[in-house]
Amino acid sequence: MPAIITTEKLSKTFSNAGVQQHVLKNLDLTVEEGSFTVIMGPSGSGKSTLLYALSGMDRPTLGTVTVAGEEISSRSEDALARFRRAHCGFMFQQIYLLDALSVMDNVMAVGLLTGRRAQVRARAQELFNLVGITPADQEKFPSMLSGGEAARVALVRGLINSPSVFFADEPTGQLNSEFSRVVLDLLQEVNATGQTIVMVTHDLRSAGRGSRVLYLRDGTIRGELDLGPAHLDATGHTHDAPGRADAAAAARHTQLVAFLADMGW
Repeated sequence: MPAIITTEKLSKTFSNAGVQQHVLKNLDLTVEEGSFTVIMGPSGSGKSTLLYALSGMDRPTLGTVTVAGEEISSRSEDALARFRRAHCGFMFQQIYLLDALSVMDNVMAVGLLTGRRAQVRARAQELFNLVGITPADQEKFPSMLSGGEAARVALVRGLINSPSVFFADEPTGQLNSEFSRVVLDLLQEVNATGQTIVMVTHDLRSAGRGSRVLYLRDGTIRGELDLGPAHLDATGHTHDAPGRADAAAAARHTQLVAFLADMGW
């Protein structure tokens, strides 16, 4: 598959009280179109910083980032904002919904930046159906939602414009196992249709959904594991949860655990 993201000598340095902290160090990285790339590593390893650099949310100190054939690291803030609207979807651990707008209007506000009202509403309804947000729930305001419902709305908002790349930063970090499964199932489903996903996580079950796992430590990629696609069953779910009888899933889980052990996770 062709590359949708490439970096060359990507570096990020922060200054704290005159002390230089090198968070990312000369990273050369390629993300293939349609892949599900997972970034793991200990706290402070640079995972979220890398995600923000790849998505144009933050600028590298040195090096280049190319996304969907466009070099973005030297663009103006306005140009980066236009690029993100056209090519990037986001979901963060903290749910940022606008309190003054209904659930549907939160999603429509993003969709209308690039699409027409009728098409955006139809796409929103399709995604809401997939994550179990009812028409009645769509008229609620964010303060009326549970944490799991808010996360599912944020996921729909991030996918509404069918982005070139969907970036997720610890998307299940504040969810229980049931709601985590809903979010991961939808990510798995859209990835199966060709959606590129880059996800930061510390969670083993979430990582098992990826086709490729990168292990980051001290700002460098120390290793990577090619798991291949996690296949969906007839119900649209994966068999990648530990303890399932499916032999392929058990082997996949064992492979991931062994890789992380080798990395010192």
